[in-house]
Amino acid sequence: MSFLGGKARAFKPRRTGDSGTRAYQLKKYAEATLGSGNLRLAVVLPEGEDLNEWLAVNTVDFFNQLNMLYGCITEFCTPQECPVMSAGSRFEYHWQDGVRFRKPTKMSAPEYVDHLMTWVQGMLDDEGIFPSQIGAPFPKDFLSTVKSINRRLFRVYAHLYNHHFAQLCALSIEGMSGGVDGANSTHLNTSFHHFVLFLDEFKLVDKKELAPLDELELA
Repeated sequence: MSFLGGKARAFKPRRTGDSGTRAYQLKKYAEATLGSGNLRLAVVLPEGEDLNEWLAVNTVDFFNQLNMLYGCITEFCTPQECPVMSAGSRFEYHWQDGVRFRKPTKMSAPEYVDHLMTWVQGMLDDEGIFPSQIGAPFPKDFLSTVKSINRRLFRVYAHLYNHHFAQLCALSIEGMSGGVDGANSTHLNTSFHHFVLFLDEFKLVDKKELAPLDELELA
């Protein structure tokens, strides 16, 4: 997803499996449970299911939701308006991927998000990391990978809340329906609450990383 220069190109939403696969069934289960309104229940690992499959399905869905939400405010999140990637006045994030950027590098919010979403998309499309075939093994370090992805996705949510919430509301995104892959999208508050509960349920992010939450007044 390239947002540089105000021109957005949307990522192709990552599928969570074809109809009939375990990933597809887990996705449908997650949607049905989420529809019940019980967000805490919606993140709990279904009885008898594989933890890695559940982490993968939810991580993909949160990536797709966030991709859609951020894509709606790219005209406002520019290098001029958001010269640094931050979440409020006390939290600034620098990009590092160990390849092109070997050291933490300060950059604008749209540049940071561009690198982040491209980085995540690459892993989601890698069969060696996120296998789509039934019975294909997950890598031994899969949990570590999921933690790294979700820690960084949280930063985009936090940026949206701290710097673009009013714009999202003005665009009627907060109560929007529609969605990715034909599924109903939840509004920003529900999406974010769901995401944070997911992080907490599986201890995917250290509490210190969630500190920007302290400055937010979530409905």
